[in-house]
Amino acid sequence: MASHRSDTTGTTTSAEPARLTGTKVAFGDRVLWSGLNLVVEPGEFIAILGPNGVGKTTLLRVLLGQTPLTAGTAMVAGRPVRRGSTRIGYIPQQRSLEATAPIRGRDLVGMGIDGHKWGFGWFSRSRRRRIDEAIASVGATAFANAPLTMTSGGEQQRLRIAQALVTNPHLLLCDEPLSSLDLRHQQEVTRLIDNAHRTRNLGVLFVTHEINPVLPYVDRVVYVAGGKVRVGTPDAVLRSDVLSELYGSHVEVFHRGDRIIVLANEERSPHLHAPEISNESEEMG
Repeated sequence: MASHRSDTTGTTTSAEPARLTGTKVAFGDRVLWSGLNLVVEPGEFIAILGPNGVGKTTLLRVLLGQTPLTAGTAMVAGRPVRRGSTRIGYIPQQRSLEATAPIRGRDLVGMGIDGHKWGFGWFSRSRRRRIDEAIASVGATAFANAPLTMTSGGEQQRLRIAQALVTNPHLLLCDEPLSSLDLRHQQEVTRLIDNAHRTRNLGVLFVTHEINPVLPYVDRVVYVAGGKVRVGTPDAVLRSDVLSELYGSHVEVFHRGDRIIVLANEERSPHLHAPEISNESEEMG
């Protein structure tokens, strides 16, 4: 699917946000996943699913240039992956902040432009305009000058989305961005990410334990389990036969209204996609 988008200079470009070919990640004898082939198209929203420790976050770290592949190749916007690429926007989990942290919301957003080089960055009218536009695009203008410690978890995630968008990236990587948020803020953050990916024609890779809040927006899923990967539409992948093959044991998938619940034999409790499961950080993704 060919697609065109505007870059920060106003010119029109065409590039796949990401391409993974024959990829594998292993640590010693432990294989997180192998045989992953994935092309992220412009404007495509892909959810990355699976139990703790299977390599979901590691997949994002590969594209960020932070974790090397054991085999295969990874490209972002037609170029080999590298650290600090402005072609990638990254949204982390919502985390508590030190009470003494002096940083304001707009400082956080500005770090998306040049924080990896110069801390809070140098002042310029163009830099301020880019920050203001990113903040306005997520509805955060009213609290952008407040200390981050005085803002709510949902407000902080709005600012992190603005930080991820401020360089006008091709690819948006979201690492459990709904973690620790209540249902209302989960819905708000999900809608903001969906709006950004549609209006900016971004490719989105969205790591989550809970598919249901993002299910209406998802084009495809990448499901990782047992060192193997399945890629396809939610209807094609979130099935008992497909997940049972991945896990190597019987897995039941239930559809209750517009929600999906996965029940794995190893747990005998709703696994990834039921609301009562907590979102814990993964040691290795």
